[in-house]
Order: sequence, then structure tokens, then C-alpha cells
Amino acid sequence: MPTLSAAIIAPGVLTVFGLAFLWAWSIERKRHYLLLLAGACLCFCIGSLSQVFGLPPGTGPNSLFSGLFHTLAVLLTAEGVLTRSGKRLGRGVFAGVLVGMVGLLGCFAYVWPNLLARIYLQNFGYGAILLMTALKLRPLARGRRVDRALFWFMLIFAAQFFPRTVLTLGLRTFTSVQEFASSPFWQVLQFSLAIFGSGLGFTILAAALTDVMDDLRRERDTDPLTGVFNRRGFLDKAGAALRHGRSAPMTLVACDLDHFKSINDTFGHEAGDEVLRTFGALLRDTARGTDIIGRTGGEEFLVLLPGTARAGAFELCERVRQRLEGWRFPPLGGARTVTASFGIAEREGSESLQALMRKADRRLYAAKAAGRNCTVAVDKVELKCLPGKQAIG
Repeated sequence: MPTLSAAIIAPGVLTVFGLAFLWAWSIERKRHYLLLLAGACLCFCIGSLSQVFGLPPGTGPNSLFSGLFHTLAVLLTAEGVLTRSGKRLGRGVFAGVLVGMVGLLGCFAYVWPNLLARIYLQNFGYGAILLMTALKLRPLARGRRVDRALFWFMLIFAAQFFPRTVLTLGLRTFTSVQEFASSPFWQVLQFSLAIFGSGLGFTILAAALTDVMDDLRRERDTDPLTGVFNRRGFLDKAGAALRHGRSAPMTLVACDLDHFKSINDTFGHEAGDEVLRTFGALLRDTARGTDIIGRTGGEEFLVLLPGTARAGAFELCERVRQRLEGWRFPPLGGARTVTASFGIAEREGSESLQALMRKADRRLYAAKAAGRNCTVAVDKVELKCLPGKQAIG
């Protein structure tokens, strides 16, 4: 009974995690890697229970059947964890490892019967597969806390296969599967799989739920039309950037499409939406990955540029302004030119985001008053912009 109890610990734990992965997938069905992980849990349970209950009967058939499902479990785990990070084992590697492992197990079951050889093959083989997976996940070690935890748990889970198996070297050969099932090695194997497997399962589940929550936050904070942050998202991200970048230069740009109401009135809201989508894409394409872009009103945008002084912000605004001025919009008949005005505010001292926004808005209004289609980066008493030709820094 103690042997049976120990033998069903790992399958029982993996069953719980398999159900948890299915539950997480039911919440967010686009995350197909959760199905791979649920499948890995199922395959492990089938393989382990086939060994416990001796089904199918006979050393050879049982070895091949359990080995097939244990190998599938390891490969599906590797593929699932890699898929979450945008990587893959690949069908060729998956099929090649599966056929190779099962083929070698068949050789050590029928051609050169050797139980220890099968033990070493499976443990070292599975450890190598998972170690390769962990090494592919090395970029996660520099990511979010949950990603770092996933990398280290995967590495530890892979590494634990090797010292445990090395301890069996030089031991006598077991005469039967039943004798092996009552050995200390088998007991340690089951407990270590349950403990380390639980740790890895908890970490993967936490990573999946974190992904779901991040997606929900992203949808909440993103403007669906332009793909940039909405007002709430921008204020959250920009506020955090100002708090963490107190000593670095920081510049805020306020942007506004000129005469946008007349575009909607003349050509319709679909044409106006196309103009907004294009302008959002131009901002994303021109800005850096660290810059924070938000649509804060109907045709109003804000861009926070961390680590950038006024001169750099001025250059970015001019690139966007000139590209937009030269863009042709088919919904507008291709003849009408769309322009935008820009106001720039460089942070001084510990200015708050609200103070920066007021300063950038003031300069944006100055650009509008000076004739539109220009960039204003300083306060002046009198400004006159020649549309498309002049910008004031």
C-alpha cells in the first residue's frame, strides 16, 4: 500500500494541474499553450498509471506504452512553455525525439533487455529536453518577476533529473518491474516529481494568469482605433515614467490634427477614423519603443519622450508633421492635405505630469494661433507660422 500511495502522488498532483490549465484556457481560449500543458499532464498520468497497474501487461509492451506517454508529456511541456514565449521546439524536433526515445526503449526492452538502461535513458533524456527548453527561455531571466520564476523553476526541474539518476549508477540490476517499483530510487522519483512538478505547475499557472490579466489591462488602457494608449493608459504609464526618471531629461509633446471637424463633416466619420488611424501609426512608427503615446481626446494626442531633451522632441515632431503633410488619404479624394500642430514642453526640475501637460497645451495653442501645421517648443509673445514651411523651436 505505501508503494501504491507513493506511486499515485505525482499523477494525482498532475491531474489537478491539468484541470487548472483547462480552466485557465476556458477563460482565454486564444492561449493554446494551455491546452498543450493540459495534454502534458494527461499524458504523464496515463504513463504513470500504466506502470502502477501493469497495463498493458508484459515488460516490453508496458515499457513502450508508458515510455510513449511519458515522452509525450515532457515534449508537450517543453512545447507549451516555449509557445507561451513565442518559441517552438518544431515538429521535426518533436517527432524526432519521440521516435528516437520510443525506439531506444524498444531496443532495451526486446533486443538488449535492460531495466537500468531504460531508467537512464528516460531520466537523462527528459532532463536534456527540459534543460534545452530552459536555455531557450534565458531571456525570461531579465523579464517580469513571474517570467524570472518560470525560467528558474524550469531550470531546476530539468536539473533534478541528473543527480537523482546518477545515484543509481553501479547499483545491482533489478530482476523485475515489481522489485524496481519498491526500490528507494522509485520512491524518490515519485516524490521529487510531485514536489518539483508542483512548483513548475504553480509557476506556469501563475504566468498564464498574469498574461490574462496583462491582456485585460492592455485592452482597458488601449485606444482600439489607433492602437496607442487611451487617456487612462497614458496617464498611468506617463506618471510612472516621471516617477522613475527624476534625474533624466523628459519631454512631453501635445499633438492636434488641424481642422479635423471639417474632415468629419465633409467626408464622414469613416474618413475621419482613417485619418486618426494613420496619424496614430505615424506616431508609433516615428517614436522609439520607450516613448509613451496616448490619444487623450477626439483628435488630440500626447507623446512622452523619456531621456529626450527639447531638441530631440522637436526633430521627432517635425518628422511626423512632414510625413503627415505628404500623406494622401483616398477617403478624402486624395487631394486634401491633412496637417497637425505640435506643442513641446521639456520637464524642468520635478515638474508634475499635469504641469507638463499645461505647458505643452499652451504651446500647442500657440502653434494653432500662428497658422497651424507647425511645431512650437518655446513661449513667445508673437508667433507666425507659414504652414508646411516653418517651425519654431
